[in-house]
Amino acid sequence: MGEVELSCLAYVKMYLHGCLFPRCSVNGLLLSSSPAGGAVCVTDCVPLLHSHLPLAPITQLALTQVDVWCAQTQQRIVGYYQANACVSDSSPTPCALKIADKIAEQCNNAVLLMIDGGKMSPDYRVPPIVMYERKDTRWTLKDKHTIMLRQWEETREIASQLLDAGDHSLLVDFDSHLDDITRDWTNQKLNAKIAELASPANGNV
Repeated sequence: MGEVELSCLAYVKMYLHGCLFPRCSVNGLLLSSSPAGGAVCVTDCVPLLHSHLPLAPITQLALTQVDVWCAQTQQRIVGYYQANACVSDSSPTPCALKIADKIAEQCNNAVLLMIDGGKMSPDYRVPPIVMYERKDTRWTLKDKHTIMLRQWEETREIASQLLDAGDHSLLVDFDSHLDDITRDWTNQKLNAKIAELASPANGNV
């Protein structure tokens, strides 16, 4: 399997999701707006749950709704991310493997991304992520040299800025949306804030 590129938007939202619920396991879906084939470019993510991760009906409901939204916005689901409640454990759980398998049925170069909670400090110098790819029927560690996060220093700074400003509270996952359906799980408000901070006018790319 080839290279995987992770956008600033996707990384920052995953990071803030973990920060918003520091004592919980969190998960979500990785999206791409690029066509199938070639390198996987993860352009966005949808934060899903922060409680009851293995609860199949909620996960199925979320997958269905995200699928419909992706079809309307010319995006596709290309992977799954999860951060475990225990920060020292970044191994995929049976729940993570099951959902990633389901995604891989539709996307043959799907990725499974685990967030390493022990390395989520704002001053950590490398992205706190562990990525897996599916080979035959098993998920195996992906060569870290094939994972790209362009402008890592700027991305890390944006994540830190938003966290310091308390803007991680803007993030809405599917769990929170089910509690209050007026809350936007597509996170357009937060997306706009990240885009503004990442714009060339602010010295970032």
